[in-house]
Amino acid sequence: MKLQGSVTLPAPREAVWQLLTDPQRLANLLPGAQKLEADGPDRYKVTMKFGIAAFSGNFQGSVELAQKKPPESFQMLVEGRGAPGFMKGAGAIALHEKAGHTEVKYDGEAQVGGVIASVGQRMIEVAAKKIAQQFFEAAASELKKSGGA
Repeated sequence: MKLQGSVTLPAPREAVWQLLTDPQRLANLLPGAQKLEADGPDRYKVTMKFGIAAFSGNFQGSVELAQKKPPESFQMLVEGRGAPGFMKGAGAIALHEKAGHTEVKYDGEAQVGGVIASVGQRMIEVAAKKIAQQFFEAAASELKKSGGA
């Protein structure tokens, strides 16, 4: 499944970079995240709770930030496993400053399997887009609260 898009966040690129690469702040942005803890350089263990359709549950996994080019781009590698199934994905994130705001472009692919995959590709795509929307809404809110820093 492909997931791509762009969103404009209300802060300079450096502030957006700091927000998206700071594990403690990142944990507050991830929908359903219950715990995010260091597991090596730029790698974190994550515990999340979310669901798609009638399937929900806890997932244990990892988030890794790779190929970092501050403050321009990085790659996010995500994987998780739980009773409803598994998910594995990778995405490229690029930051472009535009008049004091930052356009965030994301382009990635994810694979899902297990029981959760039985809900169908269309429903999974809708859920993934909703999670991305919630993530960026939380990021915009955090940037406004912190004054863009």
